[in-house]
Amino acid sequence: MLTLTPVLTVSYEAKIVFLFFSILEFAVGILVNAFIVLVNLGDVVKRQPLKNCDAVLLCLSVTRLFLQGLLLLDAIQLTCFQQMKDPLSHNYQAILTLWMITNQVSLWLAACLSLLYCSKIVRFSHTSLLCLANWISRRISQMLLVTVLFSSICAVLCLWDFFSRSHFTVTAVVPMNNNTELDLRISKFNFFYSFVFCNVGSIPPFLSFLVSSGMLVVSLGSHMKNMKSQTRDCRDPSLEAHIRAIVFLVSFLCFYVVSFCAALISMPLLVLWHNKGGVMACIGMMAACPSGHAAILISGNAKLRRAVKAMLLWVQSSWKVRSVHETVLRILIRHERGSSQIHP
Repeated sequence: MLTLTPVLTVSYEAKIVFLFFSILEFAVGILVNAFIVLVNLGDVVKRQPLKNCDAVLLCLSVTRLFLQGLLLLDAIQLTCFQQMKDPLSHNYQAILTLWMITNQVSLWLAACLSLLYCSKIVRFSHTSLLCLANWISRRISQMLLVTVLFSSICAVLCLWDFFSRSHFTVTAVVPMNNNTELDLRISKFNFFYSFVFCNVGSIPPFLSFLVSSGMLVVSLGSHMKNMKSQTRDCRDPSLEAHIRAIVFLVSFLCFYVVSFCAALISMPLLVLWHNKGGVMACIGMMAACPSGHAAILISGNAKLRRAVKAMLLWVQSSWKVRSVHETVLRILIRHERGSSQIHP
């Protein structure tokens, strides 16, 4: 059996470095995801029609704002309050449970985005698949509502399971407070069960995400074969749409797998081996994933790129206006000083 030396605590310098990087990841994640939210909300305020893709990105970015906040709270709780030699605190378990629920919601939204890309880009030959693709492209708002409803049901079930088990743990261990080892085993088992129970709901959206993404890859392969046989231009709009969608989805899949594996690895590090440094590294990896995928979305979305360029031009023009004002002010001050010396 794999055994690790328990690391019940870490040095003060390591805690400071971990908190610094956690705050930095939180700031970057808030910046990029809030940028996506504000750009799309600007269209809503201007009463411009919001595309289906933009609506899904808006919901996904809002979810990631909550993810970043929960991961920052997780880092603060782990660094400042949670002691590895003590049982897992109720607050720390609650933060992790809320993170699992929010991460599941983001997976559902990513599955909606993958289905939308698949319905818009893939050219189906079968009649039933073509009708399904047309239905998905027209009913994306209803799909978002169903996603929110199903996620809310899963959240209620997970929270009910968490709080009921927490209450059971408290009432069960009060009469036997002398048996500390048994108390710890019950607490660890309940926390691990809650982790598994909350992640069961991620199976349907993950499978739909994989199926739709796989159909995009197959469609890209067949499209490239047709291009070679017809010797078409390399700047084909359909090819660019395929590649852009696959980059978005594959990057999300990579970030999600890294985040989920980091959360999965942190469980034995937390409840079995009490390795605080390893748990900190896992939380750092989990916090970097939402901001990383948001940056990829900004770089690959034409609307968001235009917003970034407009913002940079505004900042550049404001700096130029400020420098001009400072130059004019210096000239006026020099002129005033010269005139005062000539006419005392």
